[in-house]
Amino acid sequence: MTAAAMLVTASTGSSADGTGGTDDGRGRSAAPAHPAASPSSSTPEGSTAGGGAAGDGAPREGATGPVTDTPAGTGTPGRPAEYRPAEGAFLSASAEGVGRMADLQRWLGGRRLQVGHTYLPGDLWVNIEGRPDFLRPWTTWRRTDSERMFVLNVPMLERNEKDLPDGEVRSLLRTGARGTFDRHFRTLARRLVRLGAPDTVIVLGWEMNGTTYTHRCGPDPRAWKSYWRHIVTTMRAVPGQKFRFDFAPNRGEDAIGWTKCYPGDDVVDIVGMDSYDQPPGEDFADMVDQPYGLRQQTDFAAAHRKPVSYPEWGLFRNGDNPAYMRGMLRWIDRHKPVYQTITDYCPHGVWQCRKNPESSAVFRHWLSARPQTAGQLTRAVRPSPGPSSPRPSSSRPFSAPGTSSSPRPPGVLGCLLRELPEQFAKRGT
Repeated sequence: MTAAAMLVTASTGSSADGTGGTDDGRGRSAAPAHPAASPSSSTPEGSTAGGGAAGDGAPREGATGPVTDTPAGTGTPGRPAEYRPAEGAFLSASAEGVGRMADLQRWLGGRRLQVGHTYLPGDLWVNIEGRPDFLRPWTTWRRTDSERMFVLNVPMLERNEKDLPDGEVRSLLRTGARGTFDRHFRTLARRLVRLGAPDTVIVLGWEMNGTTYTHRCGPDPRAWKSYWRHIVTTMRAVPGQKFRFDFAPNRGEDAIGWTKCYPGDDVVDIVGMDSYDQPPGEDFADMVDQPYGLRQQTDFAAAHRKPVSYPEWGLFRNGDNPAYMRGMLRWIDRHKPVYQTITDYCPHGVWQCRKNPESSAVFRHWLSARPQTAGQLTRAVRPSPGPSSPRPSSSRPFSAPGTSSSPRPPGVLGCLLRELPEQFAKRGT
């Protein structure tokens, strides 16, 4: 049996109503899982949503019934007013994520999803190198349509969710900065090119400003930036590649202000941000204006002449929150990212999770109602490095460095490894 088939066979679900279990299919082990039944059976039923919103941070609450606010873009420097971001969802790390996209498209009234998004396991270097049987279902999906985009989260270090102490992380980052691990990323780049996905968007070392991952920046920002540069330089040296590298921190300061981790304009193509509905921030307006928040992301990207993205977003600590959903969708529509992929499993999601019916109705209406034109997925040319320098934050940091200002969803490795048969993970073959 191939590795991809083993992933699908071994994948486990939760109770049929989508409210139990611990395997989320993405690797956030504390979250309830996607239902074991087919995705179409997970469609929220009989849901209603609140009324329209006035601006990003002031949604109108209290109304019920059909959603009536229609999305509209306002234009962004470097993007025509009619530009629409490429859209997708994280549905599963395994090949099942590819299969579920067709069902999600039907739920959205036939809307065409253009982004396939998955994560490489961060347990062993052999998995970070990208096993061909793991990558093949995604790269095959990508090749089927020239307007599709493959987004791949790539860990920078093995044992990526083993809670290694800062001293060991610092040593590993410095080892990486010397080029010791370059060969693993060269192997990954060659495989992606060989499998026909040379234009993959690489979300490298995501959420580096937090504490969840071994590839975090805080223990040694200088070494982290040097290591990122080594990886990008190595992967770009592979013949035939057209990769774009997405620098995607958590929203907010978390353990370290993410601007302190920025490795340089010449090795970053997109400035992303993962933004769940959780602290820091009491409401969406706070998420926009807090230090290292959404506004600072878009301002920073503009100053560095980079487009933005939202690789991970969704509901979380505040439950079924249509105000957050409307705020985030309006923000995306206004700032026209290269792509956005909602995290779609409980508790974050809107389709595979039945716990969020009001937010689900907002999301479904928003994407079903908005126009979708051929060619909306504009493949941006990699920006030339500019002389710009990072903007200093004008606000006091939200929390002290070295402390996490909010609990994050658990990381990728746990549940993703549960999709792999135990002997497959141990063998490293």
